[in-house]
Amino acid sequence: MSFLQSLANRRSNYVLGKDVDVAKATETIKEAVKQSPSAFNSQTSRVLILAGAEHDKLWHEIVATDLKAEMDRQGVPESAWEGTKGKLDSFAAAGLTALFFEDTDVVKGLQEQFPLYADNFPVWSEQSTGIASVNAWVALSDIGLGANLQHYNPVINDTIAKTYGIPASWNLRGQLVVGSPESEVAPKDFMADEDRFKVFGA
Repeated sequence: MSFLQSLANRRSNYVLGKDVDVAKATETIKEAVKQSPSAFNSQTSRVLILAGAEHDKLWHEIVATDLKAEMDRQGVPESAWEGTKGKLDSFAAAGLTALFFEDTDVVKGLQEQFPLYADNFPVWSEQSTGIASVNAWVALSDIGLGANLQHYNPVINDTIAKTYGIPASWNLRGQLVVGSPESEVAPKDFMADEDRFKVFGA
């Protein structure tokens, strides 16, 4: 399979099951993150992988509790909770979640070491986490798993840190929900190339 075909096969799948070889998926995520580029080879990405009961706890307890409290704080109508709870239940139905963080201590160290580029390092850090996340996603797709990327940060940050002993410098950036694909995904639509690309000299 070509790399471009692997990219095409990577899709958001929201109907996922628990038929996952957790050890294989974990090694796949680790290798994909290790092979992902980062500014100055800073390797700022950090990952917390939750499977089994810990994965279920993430969605049924941590996210559900913190998100409901935040929705109540903002005065969101109670009627909106049922739809939200259904989404969280669908994530819990998957096999594992990989939570992606960026180590801000490394970013700050680079800013001090290379002041000329200080403003760029937080931007490059965000690029790094995007690259690592999608590389893991593509690699997981290659071994037959489905996934979708969620962003319940910063609502859940404090509870995640307390529950799993996450260092204060780790900044949560996204949650990759991984499971066995239980449905086909719809074809992806693309905007016109002429509205997206400009090519000169070819």
